[in-house]
Amino acid sequence: MPRLWRPRAIRTAGPTLGLVVASAFASAQSGPPDSSATASPAAETPAWLVSDSGARSVSFSLEVTRGPEGPALINGRREGGLQIVVPLGWTVQWDWHNADSAAHSLVVMVEREKLPTEGGHPAFTNAMTRMVSAGLPAGGHDRTTFTAEEAGWYWLLCGVPGHAIAGEYIGLRIDPEARTASVKAK
Repeated sequence: MPRLWRPRAIRTAGPTLGLVVASAFASAQSGPPDSSATASPAAETPAWLVSDSGARSVSFSLEVTRGPEGPALINGRREGGLQIVVPLGWTVQWDWHNADSAAHSLVVMVEREKLPTEGGHPAFTNAMTRMVSAGLPAGGHDRTTFTAEEAGWYWLLCGVPGHAIAGEYIGLRIDPEARTASVKAK
């Protein structure tokens, strides 16, 4: 199935770095998603993440798509195969898009021994999409802003019952030693 929406980061000139996420409609002939959606451990920062050390903020675009074997992917990854690292105390903003035919959501939860069967209270105030348990329908969009106020390991997971335990989650590390935001593939 072709991708109909692709987040694009546009960096602005000037003393601060801005982010505008634009919807770009690709033609049905566009082919597979570009490789910038998945970073290798040694890769540069992907285009979907913009880090601004001066403003102590990071913005990123997340897209849920249907995986080749059925279960959904977040930016082309699942089962914690991608980790976003954010410095402690930074402002985090994500733009989220559901490009799958099923309902999905996203919530930041503290990593524990076991994944939850459904989304619960977010680890940080406002660190979730709308309708966490019911999920946003196909084509749904949401923007969330929160402060990464406590160091630790977290999951960015789908809160729809059964989705996280089926593998629909990636990692988030709030790191007091980090100087800038980054992405690591596992």
